[in-house]
Amino acid sequence: MGVHSIPALFKATAERYPTRTALGFVNEREFTYLEVKQIVAGLSAHLKKLGIRQGDRVAILSHNMPQWGMAYLAITSAGAVAVPMMPDFKAHEIELILQHSGASLVFSSTQLAHHVPAGYPVIVLESIEDLVHAEFPEGEPAPDLSGTDILQDTDLASIIYTSGTTGEPKGVMLSHGNILFAVEGGAKIQPMEADDRFLSVLPLSHIYEFTLGLILPIAVGASVKYLRKPPTAQILMPAMQSVRPTVMLTVPLLIEKVYWKSVYPTLQAKPLLRLLYRSRTGKRLLHRLAGKKVYKSFGGSLKFYGIGGSKLDGRVETFLRDGRFPYAIGYGLTETSPLLAGGSPYHFAWQSTGSAMAGVELRIHNADSDTGIGEIQARGKNVMQGYFRNPELTREVFSEDGWFRTGDLGYIDGKGQLHIKGRLKTTIIGANGKNIFPEDIEHIINSRSFVKESLVVEKSGKLTGLVHLDYEAIEENLRQLYDDASEIIREKVQEILRDIQEQVNQHVNKYSKLQVVVEQTQPFERTPSQKIKRFLYQ
Repeated sequence: MGVHSIPALFKATAERYPTRTALGFVNEREFTYLEVKQIVAGLSAHLKKLGIRQGDRVAILSHNMPQWGMAYLAITSAGAVAVPMMPDFKAHEIELILQHSGASLVFSSTQLAHHVPAGYPVIVLESIEDLVHAEFPEGEPAPDLSGTDILQDTDLASIIYTSGTTGEPKGVMLSHGNILFAVEGGAKIQPMEADDRFLSVLPLSHIYEFTLGLILPIAVGASVKYLRKPPTAQILMPAMQSVRPTVMLTVPLLIEKVYWKSVYPTLQAKPLLRLLYRSRTGKRLLHRLAGKKVYKSFGGSLKFYGIGGSKLDGRVETFLRDGRFPYAIGYGLTETSPLLAGGSPYHFAWQSTGSAMAGVELRIHNADSDTGIGEIQARGKNVMQGYFRNPELTREVFSEDGWFRTGDLGYIDGKGQLHIKGRLKTTIIGANGKNIFPEDIEHIINSRSFVKESLVVEKSGKLTGLVHLDYEAIEENLRQLYDDASEIIREKVQEILRDIQEQVNQHVNKYSKLQVVVEQTQPFERTPSQKIKRFLYQ
């Protein structure tokens, strides 16, 4: 890339595309690259006046907004280290992270400022433009970003705490070089241009959205738009029509909801459609027609719809593939900045995460002789420097020969495509010594009608499926048949659970059959990054 730091990358883009839109809320004021540069330069100078020096830690606590990226660029332009925090962190988690990181200052949105513990100076994100204008009025010499040239790619850029913390915090240390390497690799997988429009729906405090949804568009001079409210259908659909994004990054949950709530019911609404859907040719035709409608509802301009974070439901992927929707699946971790593998739309195997990113080596450690499945290990310039103030844990996640141990299980097929099977820690060893991958069984369960989410665990020596149902959908279905659905709903729930066990056991090998299926009446508890807290249900 020719630059050694994130601020230097931004500075080069701002000088090349000063009048292009950089950041903004949907249907609100847009900030050009020149305007962002002026705010970042002034804010960086303000931080230095406050005593922030190279290596100091400064936290960011906010939902997505244009000022989030401005604060990050100002922090790193001052030579300091950004500590992004998930907006869903609880107050005690925020306090623990601030203490562990040694942060001396917090950028916070107005909405979340009350979560910052007493004693920590706070700069309100919504006020940073006024702050800069007050400190550097028109007519006075404006600060610039010339100081960014002293930063090196080995300098620390971010410390990212990967989840809510109850014990010793785990802060991932990522250098400027780590992140820039992942940006460059991502751009090789899917080339981006200054004309591209990103619609950001995932938290910027998550490395996936930060690297590929903020720094990558900055690298090419593209624009990024944010939502003021969570991306529900009522908020997201009008936003996509307004922005007409060419690029979006999401987790599987979003597109799975679209399929199961909108597409699939439509394809099952009439007898003729159901008959057509039973044949592969008919299903492909219906998927193609429905895919065109979904593409149009997403703004009609998408060229890259990135999916990451967890495994995509196979039925949903079949629909996307038949419908020629420009999706692609990637794989990575916070510790790898995040990208390890990925593919561009239409150029990767079904249910795979594509090939290793350019410059990244992947290997399967201790692979099973029959299945080829083993722990995925990685080596590359995007791998973290280690865990902040935790050398012992850092040593544990690296092999003796220097490979990062991802803790994920998978295999690489004959074409070099990576396939993820699950987490090493969640794998269940059957009575015959065979590995059972809960995630595979969960995907079968989740594809059943009336299922919202599920978890497969071992309880009292039995393989058990915990299933949370869509009670509203069940009641609506029964209401079409009975005047008083409430009297029969419990009977219907038990019927659904029995059907789930029967259907799942027809689709899994003999040692992965469910012995018990239990109703999970409440939604599963999740981490701020929306992964189920499995340890609570073991």
